Amino acid sequence: MQLSVHFENTQGTEAGSGPVTVGWFLNQQKGGIVYFPPERVRGAEKNKTHAKSASRCPAVINLESRYFVIRCPFDLHLGFTRDDKGKPHIRNLNGDMSGIRASKLAEKIHMTPEKEWRYAGIPTIQLVLPYVFIADEPVYASQVAPFMHYQKTPMPGTIFGGRFPINVWPRPLMWAFEWHETDKPLKINRGDPLFYLTFETVPQDRSVVVVETEVTPELTDYMELISGAVNYVNQTFSLFEAAEERRPETLIRPVKRRPTKD
Repeated sequence: MQLSVHFENTQGTEAGSGPVTVGWFLNQQKGGIVYFPPERVRGAEKNKTHAKSASRCPAVINLESRYFVIRCPFDLHLGFTRDDKGKPHIRNLNGDMSGIRASKLAEKIHMTPEKEWRYAGIPTIQLVLPYVFIADEPVYASQVAPFMHYQKTPMPGTIFGGRFPINVWPRPLMWAFEWHETDKPLKINRGDPLFYLTFETVPQDRSVVVVETEVTPELTDYMELISGAVNYVNQTFSLFEAAEERRPETLIRPVKRRPTKD
């Protein structure tokens, strides 16, 4: 098995050909119906009636086709506040009209401890998500802000993601937000883009196909092996090679859906 943690380790080996298959699944099935499947950013609704339209530009098409959007699963309308002791809190501004119960919102939205904020006075909140992505060959995933989607009301802060090898370190994603303008509410509607994912392959010009994969016993065991490592060490990247040595050769098994009736 030659998965390789680092792209440079693949030099001198036979390069892959054809599309790279990236699998995805939800690590929690309870309420999973509310989560949108990943979708390619490129859409058919764009103007292609003119030969010089940007929608026909190969460079634009190539870029957009390499990004996949993850959409918000429920309505969020949040405010930032501090209690009488100065401790930061998140308020659900929808109150009794909120589509998500307060107890469930508290499970999904967390504010990191103030001493862990990257910048003083700028809170960091996290939305826990059940999405996991996996590959059976060297693939790095990068999580970035949805910069190709227009937002009529800009968010009062910035999204930050990360980059990691999904072939050896598949993990549940989360949406992290740094709240720069805490006097302004954070509002995201169900179905709005939360973030994009893009995938680096070997060689770089290979296309990517994203498919839902079965959660097999082998996949479950491997996820259990690496889960929670961040609670024990500071630099989880140092564990990549150890994880690779214990990884099954194949983890992706595409889900077979029954054909829909016309």
